[in-house]
Amino acid sequence: MKIILASNNQNKLREFREILEPFGFEVVSQSEAGAGIEVEENGTTFAENAYIKCRAIYDIFKTPVISDDSGLEIDALNGAPGIYSARYAEPGKRCARVLSELNGVPDEKRTARFKCSICYIDENGTSHSVTGVCEGRIGYEKRGANGFGYDPIFMYGDKSFAELSAEEKNAVSHRADALKKFTEMLGGK
Repeated sequence: MKIILASNNQNKLREFREILEPFGFEVVSQSEAGAGIEVEENGTTFAENAYIKCRAIYDIFKTPVISDDSGLEIDALNGAPGIYSARYAEPGKRCARVLSELNGVPDEKRTARFKCSICYIDENGTSHSVTGVCEGRIGYEKRGANGFGYDPIFMYGDKSFAELSAEEKNAVSHRADALKKFTEMLGGK
């Protein structure tokens, strides 16, 4: 089954392909499908932003579309960066900003989670939504060379997400949790 990912983010595209292709999905980015648009994410939740992106691409192609909006929520920062995770600082400086804001915060108060809301609009135009979560904590320095975004400072057990292999991360991540729920939802149809 071909499905359009309402994103051109190559890291997300790779993760969606790695997780969904074993279930028989052919995942293509919106630009590969021919949609060269940038959708404004003006929702107030991850779920709203995922729906906005998904609906915009579905309205162009009238074919199954999937999208996600995800980010990091840090308890000591009252849930920030949250839906502003991608805009919390300029690229390459987001981890540094978080580490700076958590300077002096003890380990037990560095709890955090990655959240991922996925919206799927089927061939009939009906939307479905699931949310995945991965609990962890924020480390004290960047560690690892894998992953992207906040992965080098997000600790899952004694390793950062950027220290995990793609297989390890795809087994436990917020996106993997949401995509597992998504595939279970499709199986129930």
